[in-house]
Amino acid sequence: MTDYELIADGDHILAALSGGKDSLLMLELLAKRSRIFKPRFRVSAIHVRMENIPYETDTAYLEAFCTELDVPLHVVTTAFDPATDTRKHPCFLCAWNRRKSIFRLAQELGCNKIALGHHQDDLLCTALMNLTFEGHFSTMPVLMKMEKMPLTIIRPLALCKESDIKALAEEKGYQKQRKLCPHEQATNRTRMKELYQHIEQLNPEARYSIWHALEADGKLLKL
Repeated sequence: MTDYELIADGDHILAALSGGKDSLLMLELLAKRSRIFKPRFRVSAIHVRMENIPYETDTAYLEAFCTELDVPLHVVTTAFDPATDTRKHPCFLCAWNRRKSIFRLAQELGCNKIALGHHQDDLLCTALMNLTFEGHFSTMPVLMKMEKMPLTIIRPLALCKESDIKALAEEKGYQKQRKLCPHEQATNRTRMKELYQHIEQLNPEARYSIWHALEADGKLLKL
């Protein structure tokens, strides 16, 4: 709100609600913040179900969660055919189709912003991945204005540590997500997360050094 000015008067934000701890906390924080007088903004939520991937979340729990917060929930079902592009991993195709559903609904509802639940650890690990495998120092921006549609992506949890989110989720008793995706496996992101944990053991202040470097290079805002 202060450092990156993610929210302004009149915003209608569509929050992507996967059912994991990060998206649950993000939605709760946005819903409660929207009740404060300034800035005035609205929040809606979307949960995307992938028809051909058994990645299970208790929809009834999400509906009750949103009702308690007075946030309208839209449950969208979609699917993809991995045979259409064998060059892409099913995880990529699944994520791409989920995003497409989110973008479509955002425009149908007249939303101008989409909120994603990535926390600071996600952004730091992405920076290390890009540096290691892509040869450039960048990450998922905290705020990114889309070029081809009137939407802005925001990441309201960008300054939150994952350990803090875990502790709060346990304290609040969030229902844990059941992951049954057959494509889940050890990935480069998993390994990079382990590497990042080693880096923090070497220097507990490493997260702030990397974050400040991203800020200095202007990698956190894409206007």
